Amino acid sequence: MNASPGGAGPSTGSAPDPSAGSAPDLATGAAAGLPRKVHAGYALGSLATGAFGTVPGLLLLPYLTDTLGVAAGVAALLVLLPKAWDVLVNPVAGRISDRTRSRWGARRPYLLVGGLALAVLFGSIFAAPFGAGPGAGAYVAIAFLATATAFAFFQVPYVAMPAELTDDYAERTRMMTWRIAVLALAILVAGAVAPLVRDAAGGGVPGHRWMGVFVAALIAVGAVGAFLGTRSAPQGSVGESEPSLRAQLAVAGRNRPFRALLLCFVVQSAGVATILAGVQYFADQILRDPTTGPTLLFLCFVGPALVVMPLWSRVGARLGKLAALVAASLILSAGGLALVAAPVLPAVVVYLLVAMLGVGYAGQQVFALAMLPDCIAYDTARTGRRQAGVFTGLWTAGETFGLALGPGVFGLVLALTGYVSSTTGTAAVQSDTARLGVLLGFTILPALLIGLATLLLRPYDLTPTLLATLTPSASDIPGAADAPRDSGADVPRDSGADHGVVVGTNAVENHGKGTTTP
Repeated sequence: MNASPGGAGPSTGSAPDPSAGSAPDLATGAAAGLPRKVHAGYALGSLATGAFGTVPGLLLLPYLTDTLGVAAGVAALLVLLPKAWDVLVNPVAGRISDRTRSRWGARRPYLLVGGLALAVLFGSIFAAPFGAGPGAGAYVAIAFLATATAFAFFQVPYVAMPAELTDDYAERTRMMTWRIAVLALAILVAGAVAPLVRDAAGGGVPGHRWMGVFVAALIAVGAVGAFLGTRSAPQGSVGESEPSLRAQLAVAGRNRPFRALLLCFVVQSAGVATILAGVQYFADQILRDPTTGPTLLFLCFVGPALVVMPLWSRVGARLGKLAALVAASLILSAGGLALVAAPVLPAVVVYLLVAMLGVGYAGQQVFALAMLPDCIAYDTARTGRRQAGVFTGLWTAGETFGLALGPGVFGLVLALTGYVSSTTGTAAVQSDTARLGVLLGFTILPALLIGLATLLLRPYDLTPTLLATLTPSASDIPGAADAPRDSGADVPRDSGADHGVVVGTNAVENHGKGTTTP
């Protein structure tokens, strides 16, 4: 998509476009603080990410096996392959958005175009134009793959935006607080209402078609809301990026705080996905409540996020993001360890412990996502180039890998402990060993993954003070000639570092060597 500078459509390339925003805009926005309507508008995008992240995992596999007659093994493959594709396409989507120039900025065009494409394609997944059988399965596979591609081009630019909307350390936490609250609401609505819509429409193919329309509308509202809600926000400068995707990935790999945060988040995502994958099995085999148990567990896990977000925001302001992330992770881990006693606990205590998991999960999500823009800001100061899309592309690819890994790990535990499958639609009677596998897979295993992953954060050392010292010289960032200049001494250019320019203060030069000199 090409357009002349200032045109309505986006174009890709390496030449900066003055209409794409400037560093003075960003500086002004950071100083004054973003308006609440921008926080709310940006957060609306989580209606789209939450809906797409929830409904396929909840309904697509049963739709294939119980409505279209696709064999279970083939259906599982059809559900998993698009996740593998996401790992490949997300970094590409990030690079493309980094190089986009338009009067709407680098990211916002994808909120609208990618979001609306996501909505239409999601509805097409459940359209069933070929009825049941192998042809129907092939159609779903193609539609789901196309939908996953559209999702990458919406999600990656969306996640990249906070690093360019504000330079303020605390402002990013406030943005993530709004975003995670809306995300939790989207997960609750999509996870609870979509099955009701399907059943109210008669189930089967007609019910799934109407459910697809409902979720598509939810996605469209989120995409358009995020696009319109951020129209008054400062867009910042999207400067010259590295000349190739390989070079960009190499730069990201040398960002030590980002590496540490990404590794931790991937492992923790696998732990969280293991919990979610085990909800139905835990309700069936441990709580002995296959009817209402899964819904109550789901609500207890996700619901607290709507309540505790303001509390986590205050905790982050007092302790700092890193300490708050570790605290939230340990709460999540402790809840999982305590749940190992579920077979002898009253049901109400079990649900309270799951709510404790939800409290920790809310904090773990909000602080990890709030720390990501800090890593991007550090890279901008270190290299003189703003390329948030590459980092968020790697981030979402890693998250996708972790979320796909969790169910696989849980399934492996079930296989090793002798879990018996069923073709009747209800769980078969299981041995004590198999029930123990369900219990350990839902409690101890994810608790260890989430808790031990915090050790991977030891190299992470970005603080508000350090980030303040890393503010780059205005003359060294393309398109930022008029930006306020940091008072620190400039570091000489070094063309061999990170395929770009080392700019800013001495802290930038020495940070990677373990020393920080103001």
